[in-house]
Amino acid sequence: MPTKTSKNPNCSLLQAHRCLYKPVLPEILKKGPCFVKVKTGKATQSVADQATVKKMFPNTYGMPEVTFIKGSNPAVGKKTVKAAVVLSGGQAPGGHNVIAGLLDGLKKANPKNKLYGFLGGPSGILDAQWKEITPKLMENYRNTGGFDLIQSGRTKIESEEQLAKALDTLKKYKVNALIIVGGDDSNTNAGVLAEYFKQQGADICVIGVPKTIDGDLKNDKIETSFGFDTATKIYAEMVGNICRDVNSARKYWHFIRLMGRSASHITLEVAHETHPNVTLVGEEVLAKKMTLKQIIDYLAGIIAARAKQGKNFGVVLVPEGLIEFIPEMKALISALNDLLADHEAELAKMDSITEKKEFIISKLPAKLAALMKSLPAGIASQLMLDRDPHGNVQVSLIETEKLLVEMLRTRLAEMKKADKYNGKFSAIMHFFGYEGRCGVPSTFDANYTYALGYNAAALALNGCSGYLSSVRKLTRKPQQWECGGVPLTMMMNIERRKGKEKPVIRKALVELTGEPFKQFAKKRDLWAMSEAYLFPGPIQYFGPAEVTDMITYTLRFERGGKK
Repeated sequence: MPTKTSKNPNCSLLQAHRCLYKPVLPEILKKGPCFVKVKTGKATQSVADQATVKKMFPNTYGMPEVTFIKGSNPAVGKKTVKAAVVLSGGQAPGGHNVIAGLLDGLKKANPKNKLYGFLGGPSGILDAQWKEITPKLMENYRNTGGFDLIQSGRTKIESEEQLAKALDTLKKYKVNALIIVGGDDSNTNAGVLAEYFKQQGADICVIGVPKTIDGDLKNDKIETSFGFDTATKIYAEMVGNICRDVNSARKYWHFIRLMGRSASHITLEVAHETHPNVTLVGEEVLAKKMTLKQIIDYLAGIIAARAKQGKNFGVVLVPEGLIEFIPEMKALISALNDLLADHEAELAKMDSITEKKEFIISKLPAKLAALMKSLPAGIASQLMLDRDPHGNVQVSLIETEKLLVEMLRTRLAEMKKADKYNGKFSAIMHFFGYEGRCGVPSTFDANYTYALGYNAAALALNGCSGYLSSVRKLTRKPQQWECGGVPLTMMMNIERRKGKEKPVIRKALVELTGEPFKQFAKKRDLWAMSEAYLFPGPIQYFGPAEVTDMITYTLRFERGGKK
């Protein structure tokens, strides 16, 4: 039922009230882009492969970091700007607020400035599909989840033909600035576009905005990607509910796979919020070079130890990308990626997955072929699925939790025969993924994304092309956050994608020497044998600030001591 607070007939009561929320801007941005000046730092270099990255980005490599400081800057308000925004990759809570911040920042500088949104992701640029985003249109999308205002997509603009087509579209419609909201791959693409436009002499500013619920797009200047806060709180509510159910029924082991394709930040954060019995961290598995058998033995040991106490129940958290962290599986997936790319035409002619699997196995080295054959049929088939547009295995479609449960049943049966286990093992499996991507943003994400968008507008108006919007000092109150930009090339290294060497923004993995993991490692043995579960409940939008404005454990541990 619509309320007086919204004209949208599909607007819920919560959404109607959230639309009224006024995000808190950092003090430096409050007066608008005409009252901030650009302060440049030292020249930068890429995190690795400096010579190669510099050669690929001769026009944008080595640019300095940018910080905004107070000062009169009337020039940015004198020119009329036509900006366009595109949402790229998977959804993340707060995307609409990025657009709202962009719009408000542009209009604050000059009411004649206009913002357009390309529809359906980067393909909207290639197809010239867009719509103007007006203040009236924006009304019902402020502080809401989802990307439904302009939708998203995973098209990658990388070929010479695509780059030229994108430039033609922007020139045709006289776009001065392009803002790309995305993760590491999407912002790598932003860097490629910024470089290409400069090569072509086009005066079009390209700005990136750090988005991914996975939390793996961060560094000293990008303290967290937006959406991580909201998504982990949504997952923590769901895991907490299961922990309470486990402690009530006391007869099931719940295996919960959480999103996080290439890093275990989500799983680790949810562990801190809920205290499950077992949490697998992919980065630790890789560092210890654990095999599948060793992981199963570790899990079986905890299950058996709890069974001795009469506890045939528990909760296990599994990161979505775990399978890629197991060295033997990582080698297999890497080989499969190359083979699928190299034999794409031959595989396209084959009708069944069985035929494709047999063909690929025949091409694998003996050791990897044996591993492929040893996997449960369903998992082996899932590893053969088509890759995403960036050449990555679609780990969200690989049911790692089922692989673990199947192997555990076999291992526990062996232990029972050897009188090393006398319990009952009943497993229930879950995948919490898409549930967290479009939630109503938490107060932190509502503020953060609005600031990122407003900051991106200031970067664009100052002609800072090839930069990623950076809002930092996030453990402070929003008014005290610092704003500026980080060169996209600064975060790049070279990786192998689809059988070729490509520049990509390096993913930030869980650091085993970092505080989030160290704090977890101190407590996991206690959590394994007890019922120390926490039940965080749903995100609170109204109430005391200590509840509504709380930040993640990850940010607290990583940045709490940094002023």
